[in-house]
Amino acid sequence: MKKNKISKNWINKQRRDIYVRKSKIEGYRSRAVYKLEEIDNKFNIFKNGSSLIDLVPPPGSWSQLANKKIKNNKILSIDLKEMVKIGSIKQIVGDFTEEKIKKQIKDYFGQKVDIVLSDMAVNTTGNKDIDSFVTCELAMDAMNFSKKILKNNGKFVSKIFMGSTFKEVIFESKKLFKSVNIYKPPSSRKDSKENFIICQNLR
Repeated sequence: MKKNKISKNWINKQRRDIYVRKSKIEGYRSRAVYKLEEIDNKFNIFKNGSSLIDLVPPPGSWSQLANKKIKNNKILSIDLKEMVKIGSIKQIVGDFTEEKIKKQIKDYFGQKVDIVLSDMAVNTTGNKDIDSFVTCELAMDAMNFSKKILKNNGKFVSKIFMGSTFKEVIFESKKLFKSVNIYKPPSSRKDSKENFIICQNLR
């Protein structure tokens, strides 16, 4: 009964959400696209001719936006699940932390890349502390991966949650990047603990 009530509340929230309606009108796969758009507007993430790795789960609205914003792009999407194809974007289905997947990534680009994006988050358990911890661990994995694959002037953008490991993620990011900013886009729901870390220029 409680689960049904939560599901109905979520459905009602979605129906009232202006960003959900806007995404449908504009042809994007989810409201998450507007978070990335707001990040780009503030921090100038996208540049024409950029190579980009998207560690974003399906349905792939971040890939949609990157493909639209970056002319002459080279984009690779990586996730455990396959998503509906977006333009000329190549997709690898697998875990980016596995050596065989890392090799596929390196082979595809043949050189280091300009941008790594990550909107990864754990499937929520209902325990906000656990959800925050695991999501921040995913961010750390993506950050360490980025250190190896990014150009010196590369950019890394990732979701992180407020919680016990929040400060640790920021501390570690400042060891790796010269510029680190924390930002909560206006389109993020007010009751969400999510923030985004924007890192630029490797040390």
